[in-house]
Amino acid sequence: MPMDVETYRLLGLDQPAPAEANGRSRADFLLSLNHAGDAPYHPCPEAYPGDDVAPGTLTAHADWEQSRLYPGTRRNIHVYVPAKFDSANTAHLIVFNDGESYLNPKGAVRAARVLDSLHARGDIAPTVAVFVNPGRIGAAPAERQGKAFDAAMAQRSLEYDTLTPTFGRFLLEDVLPFVEASAALTISKDPAHRTLCGISSGGICAFTAAWHFPEQFGRVLSHCGSFVNIHGGHAYPYLVRATRRKPIRIFLQSGANDAGFITGDWPLANQTMASALAFAGYDHRFAFGTGGHSLRHGGAIFADALRWLWREDGSQTGHRSP
Repeated sequence: MPMDVETYRLLGLDQPAPAEANGRSRADFLLSLNHAGDAPYHPCPEAYPGDDVAPGTLTAHADWEQSRLYPGTRRNIHVYVPAKFDSANTAHLIVFNDGESYLNPKGAVRAARVLDSLHARGDIAPTVAVFVNPGRIGAAPAERQGKAFDAAMAQRSLEYDTLTPTFGRFLLEDVLPFVEASAALTISKDPAHRTLCGISSGGICAFTAAWHFPEQFGRVLSHCGSFVNIHGGHAYPYLVRATRRKPIRIFLQSGANDAGFITGDWPLANQTMASALAFAGYDHRFAFGTGGHSLRHGGAIFADALRWLWREDGSQTGHRSP
């Protein structure tokens, strides 16, 4: 009988690894964040729309604290609505974990601008994007170090790395009803029209939410996904192989210089995950390049990844690309 996620956790196999072992520490992980292997990658052409392309509307909800699933947390949420969207119609959806990293207008992805281009070209159906930051308790840390930063990262890991359905419920019960009400629009209930996206722990989180709720989220885009043993994520290749295939289409991206840490080897973990998806017959694509643990490669192929995920037919199953 296949071991499900709850059994795996009850056996204590999801315990976090130590912060340092065998002379290796988090410093080794940080080396992969700005790796020379990222040099060939630049934002995709769609990240630079012409002046004739109308930008979508972006609404910020700072310090949003209405979550019932993660009580006491605050987070920033941004909602993108395409230009000239008719609210009488039903919108497709994409949700970004670590939302501000994807939204950054000078970042590696520049997701809102890419969506502007794809909408203007008619390449995609009208799609609402929700950029959700991890929760925090108390004030946002001023620097990327110290106790406040460590607490914020712990909350992010709690939300993103655990294999439970809680984050999926958070989106379904807390975030999406708020978005529909505040933006006065209706989001499609068709899982093929609902995509989850994230990098690193946000990438495995996107997969976890779809894994638990495939009837709600049918598309996953994972950049450098943490399918390693932070909180048991290294179990997914086995679970994918041993569990009846779910109706999810998945795009994975990683690189030869992705992270390596006590918790696991990111390039190997993503290759193993892609192999498991192929074994189980999933409609998936795996882009493996030279990059490190960043959004550089993911940003370079972002528009093409969306076109592949959102195609109407079921062709090209199991394709692997550079």
